[in-house]
Amino acid sequence: MSTADVKKNADQKMQKSIETLRANLAKVRTGRAHTGILDHIMVDYYGSPTQITQVANVTLVDARTIGVQPWEKKMVGVIEKAIRESDLGFNPSTQGDLIRVPTPALTEERRKEIVKMVKGEAEDAKIAIRNIRRDANESLKKLVKDKICSEDDERRTQEEVQKLTDKFVIEVDKLISDKEKEIMTV
Repeated sequence: MSTADVKKNADQKMQKSIETLRANLAKVRTGRAHTGILDHIMVDYYGSPTQITQVANVTLVDARTIGVQPWEKKMVGVIEKAIRESDLGFNPSTQGDLIRVPTPALTEERRKEIVKMVKGEAEDAKIAIRNIRRDANESLKKLVKDKICSEDDERRTQEEVQKLTDKFVIEVDKLISDKEKEIMTV
């Protein structure tokens, strides 16, 4: 393992942290409906937990309503129950074989709670990125100890890892500020 490997590994792990944050932010409900809200809901499909998107067509009916059309008629009740019991607080209604999921408008108080939750997600992502930096720095120290690289290489690579860390922390801040604007927009 070389200093370049340590840096590349840290970069990949930090990128994964950003992707995880993006996925978590996509689940956060804003005032508008979007199909990604239901992505993490699992339904029982012949005994195995399956994502809703694997057993139904998820579309937008209008700005505040998501339409879920199961591919099999007998899945209607199962999907409706899964949506109702999810942590999203939706109350779906069935019309024939179409499940309509209205997204209620958010109150100002609820929007502020969601912003707090989103900032918590951001802090978790920053902590993950800093932990990756710490692990990379420890790997560099071990390389110096095992005489695989020089102290100059270690210092140079530590600076590069710090620049990576700064870049990804700035990206987290940007994602969060964009999401906060989206949430607070009525």
